[in-house]
Amino acid sequence: MEEAAFVRETRQRRVTFGWRARASAISEELMRLGVERAMIVTTPSRAGLAAEVARLVLDRAGIVYPGAQPNAPTDVTDAAITAASSVKADGLVAIGGGTAIALSKAISLRTGLPQVAVPTTFAGVEGASFVSESERGARIERPSATVLPKAAIYDPELFAQLPPSIAGPSAMNAMANALDTFGSSNDAPAAAAALRAISGAVPRLAATSTDATALSEAVYAASLLEIGDWPTTMHARLCQALIDAFGLVHADVHCVMLPYTAAHRRKVDPVAMRKAAAAMEVDEVPSALYDLVKRVAPGKSLKGMATKDALERLCDSLQGEVEPARRAEVLEVLIAAYEGRRP
Repeated sequence: MEEAAFVRETRQRRVTFGWRARASAISEELMRLGVERAMIVTTPSRAGLAAEVARLVLDRAGIVYPGAQPNAPTDVTDAAITAASSVKADGLVAIGGGTAIALSKAISLRTGLPQVAVPTTFAGVEGASFVSESERGARIERPSATVLPKAAIYDPELFAQLPPSIAGPSAMNAMANALDTFGSSNDAPAAAAALRAISGAVPRLAATSTDATALSEAVYAASLLEIGDWPTTMHARLCQALIDAFGLVHADVHCVMLPYTAAHRRKVDPVAMRKAAAAMEVDEVPSALYDLVKRVAPGKSLKGMATKDALERLCDSLQGEVEPARRAEVLEVLIAAYEGRRP
């Protein structure tokens, strides 16, 4: 087995990175946290991987729960808590993308159980200090630093299972997280390093998600990000509104919107965007992102996801979430993305 390339303590969590890091790091983190009966949370499609994790942690596996559902419905959370209680689980291991990690965080919010996150996509939910759930179809966001996993294990081998059509847009999601963090983070060097690494890796991932070097660079970038209060940024808020309104794929929406939300941010925060351009080693961030999206997701566009009239109605529905004076700016961003022109 390969040893982890590094273990790093951050303000919010302990981060382990390396190929096949899961082989030893999950058990080590459970031991460090004093967890003796872990609930392993995942989605139905990742049940086999969850079973592998259960074998790795041996007696520390209390129950495998492959019942996570998109948008973390509260009734699913209630059922998961009942299952955890049935085995007296004293900790959580979430393995998967945003769906699995969101359920783990929702369970932790209600029970206080410590979490170990093992991401397999670039959604970044493990680094966001909030819980996003749904109840009767309505989204509920609960800011809370207490729901951050105590440990995160980034194993590039797990990301290698993503096909290029998913790996590229998913990695652009990490790019969005890095840009949202850039300029507001207290750890600007880490944000700059993440931007540099992910922008270099994305074109190669678009060609083949089995490029080991590109995967390592992209996953390394994701491991650097401490996202914080993620939903407050215009990019994150607008993408979530689109996902909720039209039932869209998370990574695809972040991918197609990123050049245009970056163009808006260039107007309102030019200093941060100049620093971001320097980190990416490009002249202009929005234009560079546009070119990346064309390589990563050439067949995807906002025009293929919603009508122009529907986008205008979406802006109307966002009253209270964006200031009235900004409605025209939000609509301008949406229409630019709909038309697909270079920002």
